[in-house]
Amino acid sequence: MAYIGKSPQQGNYVVLDAITASNTNTYNLLNGGVAFTPESANHMIVSLNGVIQAPNTAFSVSGSTITFLPSSGTLSSSDSIDFIMVLGNVLDIGTPSDSTVTNAKTNFTTTSSNAGLQIKGDGTTAGALQLNCEQNSHGIKLQSPAHSANQSYTLKFPTGNVTAGKFLKVDSVTGSGTTGVGQLSFGDGGGLVQLLDVTLGSAVAYYDIDSTYINSTYDDYFCIFSFKDSVDNEDFRVQVFVGGTRQTGHIYGFEIGGMGSSSYEGSNANPTGKFNVSNIGNASGEGISGHFHMHNVNNTNLPWTLMGQATIGYTTGAPFANHFSTHLIPANAGDVVNGIRLYFDSGNITSGSTLKLYGIV
Repeated sequence: MAYIGKSPQQGNYVVLDAITASNTNTYNLLNGGVAFTPESANHMIVSLNGVIQAPNTAFSVSGSTITFLPSSGTLSSSDSIDFIMVLGNVLDIGTPSDSTVTNAKTNFTTTSSNAGLQIKGDGTTAGALQLNCEQNSHGIKLQSPAHSANQSYTLKFPTGNVTAGKFLKVDSVTGSGTTGVGQLSFGDGGGLVQLLDVTLGSAVAYYDIDSTYINSTYDDYFCIFSFKDSVDNEDFRVQVFVGGTRQTGHIYGFEIGGMGSSSYEGSNANPTGKFNVSNIGNASGEGISGHFHMHNVNNTNLPWTLMGQATIGYTTGAPFANHFSTHLIPANAGDVVNGIRLYFDSGNITSGSTLKLYGIV
């Protein structure tokens, strides 16, 4: 707080060191052997010969010196200076001993205009709050931007629960500029969030990605796969789950084209989607490897769509690359997809086949 004129001295009551009277009226004021300067005579209680003395009438002070003004003219060794108590510095608690201030004594109150705790800079270094380890041998710091940044913004911590794998982001801003107030939240980083990383330990007739992974959390997904069939010369297909039920009706359309060739296959109203133009071999080095995106998983206005690219190993020549697209027909545009099934026309997906699934943020 600012004051006009001299600010009031603050502190606790102090009984000064005992003084033995002699043939003089002037004495030094000591506290623990150290010179002590009271705020004024009015801040003192002085007892002489069992009588409380009137300040400025019976005594005066100048710095750390007291001068008695007895009616007899001069004190002598027969006089007794009983005690001198200083009443100044009534708000000064001194320096607390280490580890003696408990949290009950540090409950700072914040108002609409003032922070409960302020860490000041020293003129050259910005204010910083240090949080020490339990041994107080090291710690981390939170520090204000430099003075030249001219920043006075506020960041409010998230209102939601702490969630693993998230990061802090500014969700909304009240006000603007250097005094804006930002509300933080836990959010996903832009890009891909890995949901599955699977290597089959044994052969399976099909591989389902269920609602544990395909759900309302993400509307778009990215998948990388490498599958091999236990039998030769087959197609690789996909069907969706809606409400937990696999859809086997003629609700799929697909288009497949060879990359760098005129090979093409397209059809509507099929019972499955399809990934390949040429049949897939199962000899050493053969199979199907590629990636695909899934879109509109939760969109009730546009149909679920799967599109991607794959390299196919087959027995009649070198590996063949094609792109593919599978979608639900318009009549099923309102279907919310919560799973897919991947499988070959016959045979099993062999051990060692791999799949990685990512949610797209």
